[in-house]
Amino acid sequence: MLHVAQAAGVSKATVSRVLNRTGQINPLTEARVFAAIEALGYRPNTLAQALATQRSNTIGLIISDFCGPYFGTLLKQAARQIEAAGKHLIVTDGHDNATTERVAIDLLVERCCDAIVIHTRRMDEDQLMTLINTLPVPLVVMNRPLPQRPEHSIYFDQQQGAWLAAQHLVSLGHREIACITSSLGTMTGLLRLCGFHQALSEAGITPCEALTEQGDNEIAGGYHACQQLLSRGVTFTALFACNDDMAVGALRALSEHGIQVPQQVSLVGFDDDPLAQYMTPALTTVRQPISEMSRVAIDQALRLSAELPLDAILPFNGQLVVRESSQPLSVNAIDYTG
Repeated sequence: MLHVAQAAGVSKATVSRVLNRTGQINPLTEARVFAAIEALGYRPNTLAQALATQRSNTIGLIISDFCGPYFGTLLKQAARQIEAAGKHLIVTDGHDNATTERVAIDLLVERCCDAIVIHTRRMDEDQLMTLINTLPVPLVVMNRPLPQRPEHSIYFDQQQGAWLAAQHLVSLGHREIACITSSLGTMTGLLRLCGFHQALSEAGITPCEALTEQGDNEIAGGYHACQQLLSRGVTFTALFACNDDMAVGALRALSEHGIQVPQQVSLVGFDDDPLAQYMTPALTTVRQPISEMSRVAIDQALRLSAELPLDAILPFNGQLVVRESSQPLSVNAIDYTG
């Protein structure tokens, strides 16, 4: 910076004000500084600037996982939007672990991010509220309702989405409905199971423990969970898999047992991953508006970084997408229980 100041005939403080866009600068002085920068090929130390101003022109993003179309869509939307705002995106992985997520937040705070967006499955409301109230930078939370700070919370109504899936099967006449859950160690998994039970209870159906098996959101997990259900010899005419990957695995397990979908068992997933419409049969599922949720989350972060006022954000709802894998219960369905 000293060489730039000498070449432009100004002080280092003036060069700093020009680069940081602070204070009143004479246009001619500003032009001399930029001419000196170009002539010398000077590149400012952005980290040093950030430490000095506590602003880095960056938005931090922490996600639970780097795999799958859900997070791929989130990343694409965030990158496009932040670039359009003239800022930079720093992304890190929370590894689906509350402790690691906290470490990631501290890392982004040290990088002087102007705001941070976190998609979390593991942090609870108390932890998140403490962070919002104590961090030196604004925090926007995805995938968690925060009634005390709704303007900082972008979330999908998981229970409503699962209710849609189960209610669809009930409306088709199914009463023996199995469920492969997501991990019940997460709020998402618990809420989806609650939505499933809610739809059954409203139809006068008592949820059956033998028709419920915990999965892990992976294709292999869905396959093995469905194998477990089938090994019990219990009868079911419909199956709700709490994400589309597990539905793929379940479809394979059903096929290996000679069970036809949807003629003998109707199958419904959750998320509306791109693969859902290309499965055979095409998968009935619940669509999450992840692009819109990501857009709103980044918009809130950008507004917070600019110290603009925020409005509370209402929860996002799911949309049932009916395809080939579900159909009305047939009185002529083949008995596959042997």
